[in-house]
Amino acid sequence: MRSRRVQGPMETIMRWDPTLWMLFCCLTLFPSPTDSVAVMSVDLGSEWMKIAIVKPGVPMEIVLNKESRRKTPVAVCLKENERLFGDGALGVSVKNPKVVYRYLQDLMGKQNENPLVALYQKRFPEHHLEKEENRGTVIFKNSEEMQYSPEEILGMVLNYSRGLAQDFAEQTIKDAVITVPAFFNQAERRAVLQAAQMAGLKVLQLINDNTAVALNYGVFRRKDINSTAQNMMFYDMGSGSTVATIVMYQTVKTKDSGTQPQLQIRGVGFDRTLGGFEMELRLRDHLAKIFNTQKKTKKDVRESARAMAKLLKEAQRVKTVLSANAEHTAQVEGLLDDIDFKARVTRSEFEALSSDLFDRVPGPVQEALSSAEMSMDEIEQVILVGGATRVPKVQEVLLKAVGKEELGKNINADEAAAMGAVYQAAALSKAFKVKPFLVRDAAMFPIQVEFTREAEEEEGLKSLKHNKRVLFQRMAPYPQRKVITFNRYTDDFVFNVNYGDLAFLSAQDHSVFGSLNLTTVKLTGVGSSFTRHADAEAKGIKAHFNMDESGVLMLDRVESVFETVAEEKEEESTLTKLGNTISSLFGGGSSEPNVNASEPVQDEEEVPPETGKEDDQAQKEDKPAQEEKQEAGEKAEGETQAEEKAEGEKADANSDSQDQQEGVKSEEKKPNEEEGKTEETEDQKAKPQKRTKISEEIGVELQVNDVLNPSFDQIEASKKKLQDLTDRDLEKQEREKALNSLEAFIFETQDKLYQDEYQAVVSEEDKEQISGKLSEASDWMDEEGYAAGTKQLKEKLSELKKLCKAMFFRVEERRKWPDRLAALDSMLNHSAFFLKSARLIPEDQQIFSEVELRTLEKVINETTTWKNETVAEQEKRSSTERPVLLSKDLESKLSLLDREVNYLLNKAKFAKPKPKPKPTPTEKNGTSTENAKANGTEADSEKVIPPKEEPSPEKAPEAPEEVKPGEEPPTVENVGKETDKKSEHSEETSNTETSENNKSENHLGDEL
Repeated sequence: MRSRRVQGPMETIMRWDPTLWMLFCCLTLFPSPTDSVAVMSVDLGSEWMKIAIVKPGVPMEIVLNKESRRKTPVAVCLKENERLFGDGALGVSVKNPKVVYRYLQDLMGKQNENPLVALYQKRFPEHHLEKEENRGTVIFKNSEEMQYSPEEILGMVLNYSRGLAQDFAEQTIKDAVITVPAFFNQAERRAVLQAAQMAGLKVLQLINDNTAVALNYGVFRRKDINSTAQNMMFYDMGSGSTVATIVMYQTVKTKDSGTQPQLQIRGVGFDRTLGGFEMELRLRDHLAKIFNTQKKTKKDVRESARAMAKLLKEAQRVKTVLSANAEHTAQVEGLLDDIDFKARVTRSEFEALSSDLFDRVPGPVQEALSSAEMSMDEIEQVILVGGATRVPKVQEVLLKAVGKEELGKNINADEAAAMGAVYQAAALSKAFKVKPFLVRDAAMFPIQVEFTREAEEEEGLKSLKHNKRVLFQRMAPYPQRKVITFNRYTDDFVFNVNYGDLAFLSAQDHSVFGSLNLTTVKLTGVGSSFTRHADAEAKGIKAHFNMDESGVLMLDRVESVFETVAEEKEEESTLTKLGNTISSLFGGGSSEPNVNASEPVQDEEEVPPETGKEDDQAQKEDKPAQEEKQEAGEKAEGETQAEEKAEGEKADANSDSQDQQEGVKSEEKKPNEEEGKTEETEDQKAKPQKRTKISEEIGVELQVNDVLNPSFDQIEASKKKLQDLTDRDLEKQEREKALNSLEAFIFETQDKLYQDEYQAVVSEEDKEQISGKLSEASDWMDEEGYAAGTKQLKEKLSELKKLCKAMFFRVEERRKWPDRLAALDSMLNHSAFFLKSARLIPEDQQIFSEVELRTLEKVINETTTWKNETVAEQEKRSSTERPVLLSKDLESKLSLLDREVNYLLNKAKFAKPKPKPKPTPTEKNGTSTENAKANGTEADSEKVIPPKEEPSPEKAPEAPEEVKPGEEPPTVENVGKETDKKSEHSEETSNTETSENNKSENHLGDEL
């Protein structure tokens, strides 16, 4: 797709780029009460970020930064009195790397003891990392006053990205979709959301980066997706990590939108530390080793942070060049002690430095196939994503590993994720309507519920038994709601939510994963709820979990559920039933009071509580056959299931899966269930019963075990810290703007005083006064101005502008006079000519009233008089005096004349000519006879025979041309056309009066 900023009508979009036209058809704007309807996406990578927007008139577009580049470095420079982003921060990193912060992804949601924190410290030894006492995470500490957490720095980056998007969209933007790596766990995802919260950005969704790429790929190939499953693998090697994702495209039937395309994530494999940045670091160390061997100085270049930053920048450039060339020269001016560095590097040397990294390239592919339980033969194509895939050796190793003829390169490796994410943002926004494209992402890591209960042994002794119930399997689709029921507890208890079996992770991934314990849940009020409902049948304690669109797990609520049995009324008689049936046919309600026919059918995965249907009975999912098979296996193993409900039945707590009971398998309960149902049916035959459900909210206390969330006060303090920095930046920009404006005004005005047009309008006295004030201001600038505040600079500028205002006004007026006077003279001439032509119209064809013509004549005369008198008065005045001939008065007179003439022109445009009076038979016959004699011929079809007798007064002669009722009489122009048909020489013999009228009308028409 050719990306460009498109604005204008739809035809222009279609002519410029058919792809954008297709997207414009897929994405339509809804009317919105607010002016801010644009949404944005941020593809947040390790090294770069790409920003995209959707707004009215711009379907999908990459945002250009201040340097007009399509991608922006994720870098922040934090000095004492200055803050820089992007390319500006990168420029400072070479001179002072200590104040520039980059590659923040490895620190998000990490404890201080995490190995990735130690790796970051090794890569960037110039930064001072300390442990944050309250949460156990890390902070960057430059001084006691300058301490920032990774979330705060990322919040600065997100706020800067929103500023770029708002400048590009020319409107306020609040909603965004942010991409994150698929391997981010719960703590890391929450950290990104916290950073966005500190930045004041509303996150519509955290979307996995390869999921966004797959969405972008599918949107532009919607027509190629059908009911046959197509499996694609996206191999994304970026700067910091590598992810391989298997995606299945297929059309599915939906309840609301019919058949729609869908992408489903089938398998994911990753390598957290395999990326282009590690290659650059090794090349940097290689260049440092070469410099040390040259022995041009006794110092070790590796001990200088500034010199190593220069070598890293050069290594990045050399790596890019070696992707297209076999060798290249690395060179750095003044690397250390003003010594220049130059060395030749070949591609083979570079590949040798990263040989072990290239051996790890097939790893994510095999892991993705394993998680999807697929073979490479089922993958139709492997598509490359990410900047590091441009390294030739990476492509060579990957092609050999996948066994395909070629690798797919048919998407934009840099921008596909940002474009897919912004399409999702438009779909989630209320301001846009897009063609549905269903997205079913998958959870990378399984999550389970663990609890302990007492169990009886054979000898009557009791022991504690530890139970585990799987809540979300590995690669389980989300968003999804799950409910787990505890049936053995009648008092307050505690359970834990932890990660499940992570045996598929490597030892290194295990070490950097963090805590396996997520949350400890303490329930209060369970015993009291059982006491209050002692007469009811207990249906257990139900915990409702939700994994939202961002892949973040939340405990929505916990409730105790009871059922009571109430007697129903006696069965109605046949006559009553017949009456109710007839009543329903004539607008009566449904015979089933619990069915609301007006409500749309809800998705059973996400039935909201207010519909009256329980979430735990609405968890049956529309899944492919392989997922149903997997769930069936879960039942056999006694793991937690999403509870199902039968279509058209009322809510029934007995539908809860029996494998959710503590320590009791589903097979043990089946006989009792059947027996209970049979007895209930027999009782119903004897006496109808109605079961009423009672739910009571249970108190919940959550204790986070992986990485503590910042408290409300900490979030507010971080918001204030970031806002203070933003205000400081804005104040600095405002001061610089005021300083530049004052400095420019002084220099420009001093120069203007010696120009002819300014010297002509200023007296010597005023000139000396202005020149003196400008000189004083210039001296003040040299002494105090560059240290003055914004308010003082603005006041000084305002004082100088006030002094020079009269001079600038006189110059500006004299510049406008020639054009304005010429325009007024031209308008007067055209108006007078129009008035003269209008008065030449014969009275019987006149379309203008006398009042209208006199009004125009009055305006013309008054304007002419005003112009002559004002110009004469102005010529008498000195050029240094305030002019009486003002441009605004000239424009006012022009506008008045133009309004009067346009009024008459519009009236003439829509006026209908008056019909010509009907001629008498004598006149027409005489004229026809004379015409025939003059021409020496006689018309065959229109021969006129004079009457032998005079017509009697009682009988009028027939009209020569009949006018039917309801039709308009022929106009002067139509009569002329009739005459043309009746005689070949009508132009020569036409009536004199008609000819004169036609001449007058044609003359006026030409002038109009």
